[in-house]
Amino acid sequence: MTQLFGGLLLGIGILIMTCSGLCSLYVVGLGFSAVFQEPGIILFPLIVGGIPFAIGFGLYRWGRWLLRIADESEDNARSR
Repeated sequence: MTQLFGGLLLGIGILIMTCSGLCSLYVVGLGFSAVFQEPGIILFPLIVGGIPFAIGFGLYRWGRWLLRIADESEDNARSR
């Protein structure tokens, strides 16, 4: 069960990071000409896209941690 939950968290984290990163890249690409007029506008996609990216990264790391814990407990059970 831990492996399933860890795998789900891992997949969801990767999807969130990918979608957030691509969306931020698209917004930066569209607003590239406006950056020369107002340099502070480049922070907008970083703030708006950075929060979901950080959440996705946290889910990814949590899923990896759960998978490692499950593998270690499985290895310990085999060695007994």
